[in-house]
Amino acid sequence: MNIILLSGGSGKRLWPLSNDIRSKQFIQLFKDHEGNYESMVQRVYRQITTVDKDATLTVATSKTQVSSIRNQLGNAADICIEPCRRDTFPAIALAATYLLYEKKAGRDECVVVCPVDPYVDDTYYEAVAKLEDLVKEGKSNLTLMGIEPTYPSEKYGYIIPKSKDLVSEVSEFKEKPDTETAKGYLSRGALWNAGVFAFKLGYLVDKAHELIDFTDYRDLYEKYDTLNKISFDYAVVEKEESIRVMRYAGEWKDVGTWNMMAEVMADDIKGNAVTDECCENVQIVNELDIPIIALGCKDMVIAASGDGILVTDKERSGYMKPLVEKVTDNMEARYAEKSWGTYRVIDAQPGSMTIKAFVKKGNHMSYHSHTLRDEVWTILAGRGYVIVDGIRQDVKEGDTVTMAAGCMHTIVAETDMSLLEVQLGVELSTEDKRYGDFEF
Repeated sequence: MNIILLSGGSGKRLWPLSNDIRSKQFIQLFKDHEGNYESMVQRVYRQITTVDKDATLTVATSKTQVSSIRNQLGNAADICIEPCRRDTFPAIALAATYLLYEKKAGRDECVVVCPVDPYVDDTYYEAVAKLEDLVKEGKSNLTLMGIEPTYPSEKYGYIIPKSKDLVSEVSEFKEKPDTETAKGYLSRGALWNAGVFAFKLGYLVDKAHELIDFTDYRDLYEKYDTLNKISFDYAVVEKEESIRVMRYAGEWKDVGTWNMMAEVMADDIKGNAVTDECCENVQIVNELDIPIIALGCKDMVIAASGDGILVTDKERSGYMKPLVEKVTDNMEARYAEKSWGTYRVIDAQPGSMTIKAFVKKGNHMSYHSHTLRDEVWTILAGRGYVIVDGIRQDVKEGDTVTMAAGCMHTIVAETDMSLLEVQLGVELSTEDKRYGDFEF
């Protein structure tokens, strides 16, 4: 079975831990069976491969998330990169053509599209696996999985089935309703539309060709920025006459806000924080090196990172997006995961920026240079070597290396390494980077 995981998100609703680079699916607030912290994307990968060890995973995502995916999953999943954001139909069309034209998957193979960010148990992916059998039956062009509602929600779209059977033809779709309208939908056996779609690969590729003028994956990739922004629901699902839905009644939670995340995160406190005996229903996540003390707080979430500090009543956390946009406008992320490790901005002022970086054993930064700044690396721990303009130099704890503007450079970690990077220049920007070739 081929699974396309849609990994998007702008990083606003779980600020300050999430940002445009580290969306909510990369925040490590859950735990695996061994008690190690894991993120949503790591949890989803673990659950899928537990249910189907032979499943082929492709993550459809933007350029900004590739490093985080590689950091957390390594090369365990293929990545289909969207050149720019164009909503879910173009993203799914690009991923489907990637499977057909680049990975040489067969037209009759089953493909299931799933969002990467719901909180579910393994029964969810057991149900996803059952969609493959329904696709093979060939009784419909498109098969959805709908969630049994637990209350008349105003937040979700609804699938109205023709019957209340486990698998039913679809009667119609409804947009997000008010509460009273939602109660009426529930009386008809309606299901929440969770964005899970299954089909034969050839069906979707043909549909893409029908709606978009392109020849193959690479042609579609080149034309991607010209495509209309449209959801898969609007472009395909709501226009398809041959469509069925399968009910899922297991655990499913949308953790799009801190209120919902607080219900499922592994520990009430992560990081350097303490609460007194008067605190009730309080969760704290602290990524800073300074402590947080909470006294007498009730029904609150406190989150702190290099990007900022949030103190919110849980019910109000769903309304934070406009305020986050206000304070983060034109602000670059101060923390990011890279394929080689992580970096965190610890000081920024006119003319200089100080970054603490961690490079995982056996990994290396890209071989690159900067036009507008000099850099100084101070090794804090570990050992490895740097390459500056093709010349190798072994480095260890306490060593300092200076790279003038224009010098090509990289660092290779022979053990886990941490270092301070000081950037010096009139203009400091993530865009000031030129890549070069080097055989490691």
